[in-house]
Amino acid sequence: MKNYLIVALAIILLSSCAESITRGKQYAKLYEEKPVSIVVMPPINQTNAVEAKDFFYTTMYMPLCEKGYYVYSPYLTMEMFQTESAYDSEMFLENDINIFKKVLGADAAMFTIIKSWSRQTLTGSLTVGVEYILRSTSTGETLYHREGLINVDTSVSAGGGLLGTVVGMAATALNTAMTDKVVAGRKCNAFVLSDMPVGKYSPDYGKDQNLEAGKSYIKATVK
Repeated sequence: MKNYLIVALAIILLSSCAESITRGKQYAKLYEEKPVSIVVMPPINQTNAVEAKDFFYTTMYMPLCEKGYYVYSPYLTMEMFQTESAYDSEMFLENDINIFKKVLGADAAMFTIIKSWSRQTLTGSLTVGVEYILRSTSTGETLYHREGLINVDTSVSAGGGLLGTVVGMAATALNTAMTDKVVAGRKCNAFVLSDMPVGKYSPDYGKDQNLEAGKSYIKATVK
């Protein structure tokens, strides 16, 4: 019996090792093209939260900058998108995006698809489902792709007892109401994009190929 258990554990360990993959392999096209500048496309909103599109759009700038990329200002590009009838990113998601190379000089375009957005006020839960797709403006190839279902925990603890429970529920409800789409978007972006290879302006540029890449789809709870 022990021998069977040992063999089973060995198989599990070998399987887990075999499943792991480096960023250099998983995002080989990104390392090959080495994009320097990124234009953030208006999010594709598949939810009933109409305002989520505009709010989430502004949250993409900072995490990509922190990754070492030059990111075009969302405020300036938004005006251009609206003027040129490019506000609906659905038109470009699977079509030629070389126009952004010609007009802006962008090396890549980041698309986001907001798939779910639900809020449970009393339990302090805000769940966001977003898919991220980075495409080359030169080749049209997908350089980075990852999707996440992130639960933003906004619960507040107020001590024990019945009074503490009531106060905690009230505080949680207030805190959840104040945790708007921008805050949730920032947390979702930071978590899901955590394994994205860094760009030219990061001190770690060219040093992260051997780091383990994350799963293409992740579910997690963040504070």
